Amino acid sequence: MQTRKTRHQFYLPDDLSAKLDAMAAQPGSSKTAILTDALSAWFDRRAAHELDQRFGVRLDRQNRTADRMEQKLDFVTEALGLFIRHQLTLTAHQPAFDAETRRLGRLRYDEFIKLVGRLLARGGREDLPTLMAEPPDQR
Repeated sequence: MQTRKTRHQFYLPDDLSAKLDAMAAQPGSSKTAILTDALSAWFDRRAAHELDQRFGVRLDRQNRTADRMEQKLDFVTEALGLFIRHQLTLTAHQPAFDAETRRLGRLRYDEFIKLVGRLLARGGREDLPTLMAEPPDQR
């Protein structure tokens, strides 16, 4: 009789053997099925550990990079908040703008928004110095 399984003989301590006999006594289970499931689970756990060893270094490096980016973003947010607070404090006691100053401020703001839009459309900061160097009427 030919089977697709290999027969193994091994020894178990008496307490494990008793537990295996008790589990195999339940309807629909056998020692072979129990040991097969147990060995499969044990090998799967080892495979998970091997994955941790293989990819853990890369994941740790990516995690450190994300932490540094988060720190930089926190710094930029704090600096921007401090700048805005400073500007609001500095300009709190300024006289109201006349019409020409208001128009010039609006024009500068519109140019700034257009510059940001172009930078976002190009997808990078490489062109920032060249875009800022161009006079507004040539853009």
